[in-house]
Amino acid sequence: MSTTYTFDVFTTLDGFGSVSGGDWGGYWGKQGRELLAHRLAQQETDQRMVFGATTFHEFVAMRGDRGAYADAFDPWVTRMTEHPMTVVSSTLTEPQEWPDATVATGDGVEIVRRLKEESPLPLRSHGSLSLNRALIAAGLVDRVQVTIFPALTGRNGSAPVFAGWEDLDLELLESTVLDGRTTELVYRPTLH
Repeated sequence: MSTTYTFDVFTTLDGFGSVSGGDWGGYWGKQGRELLAHRLAQQETDQRMVFGATTFHEFVAMRGDRGAYADAFDPWVTRMTEHPMTVVSSTLTEPQEWPDATVATGDGVEIVRRLKEESPLPLRSHGSLSLNRALIAAGLVDRVQVTIFPALTGRNGSAPVFAGWEDLDLELLESTVLDGRTTELVYRPTLH
């Protein structure tokens, strides 16, 4: 039996995953009480996180400099980083001072295919755009969870979330509005 793999990503309405300038701050300054509680509730279920090397390095940097990133470690992020983790990387050999992380070297598609067959826990990836682009193309992503923040970052937006992806048909499974402004959409993707 195969476990479920969820690709979880934050984006602005115009499709950017982060900003390279401006004064937006984390969550584009749009986080609220409902969003943070909802995210924490999603992390209460036991699951295995799957990250690419770039996203993992970002978490390591944030964890190492909690002073500069104090607002990034909300309770849900802290809980997410406490789950067992697989890091898909051709450059890392061992996570530095990270609890319950395993580095898997090789083809990310094959690594996740094996994890889907062997893991007793559902799999979830937050961010890791390159890795998840390859997994979508291989048909390994069961759910795409997109949290859309009410912001347009055309001038400062960076990391276009879905640039270069395969064409997909999306079946809407869930939709939630949080704090009256942020929308979470959960889809079942199929290649078009």
